Amino acid sequence: MVFTPALAEQRVVLRNISWQTFTAMLDEMGEERATRLAYSDGMLEIMTPLGEHENTNRFIDDLIRVLADELNLNLKKFGSLTLKRENMKRGAEPDSCYYIQNEPRVRNKRNIDLNIDPPPDLVLEIDITSSSIDKRPIYAALGIPEIWQYDGRSLQILLLSQLDSSYTQTQKSPTFPILDLNLVPQLIAQSLIDGETKTLSLFRMWIRQQISS
Repeated sequence: MVFTPALAEQRVVLRNISWQTFTAMLDEMGEERATRLAYSDGMLEIMTPLGEHENTNRFIDDLIRVLADELNLNLKKFGSLTLKRENMKRGAEPDSCYYIQNEPRVRNKRNIDLNIDPPPDLVLEIDITSSSIDKRPIYAALGIPEIWQYDGRSLQILLLSQLDSSYTQTQKSPTFPILDLNLVPQLIAQSLIDGETKTLSLFRMWIRQQISS
């Protein structure tokens, strides 16, 4: 077992864990918890988000909500939904996940089963302290088409290739092509000065200016 202290996250890594133990832990821990789990190839990471992590997650989540609102896109949010496939023996709980293109297919659902339902169109990962598990192969196996990854300094967007099931970094989100990636860390920093409400209001005005121009 390896324990890594951090300012933004705390992580515990367990090795040689069976899939059955992983799913039993999910059932025992329940849904009302702060920790997020990731499982791949017998390795289990338990991550506990701390203040900086959760504040950043919630704020970027608000930015995504404003983007969807101004672009008139239906958005269904599932938060840190447990995404897993038993036949692949892989699973993860993102910081936030969203259905946008596939929103009509899950609109009336309260629970998601990846054996019959499409995966989320977009997953948000806050990794200010480097994760011990590379989640990209997990999300690739689950078929997540787009990942937003924020490391405390910059936002990266990763797109899933249908050719080799790997992720490639891109400068534009196909879901929100209007967004300037460099703007996100600037908005996060600005929210700590002016407050989140004012910063989100200015962001909404910026989007409207981009649309009108």
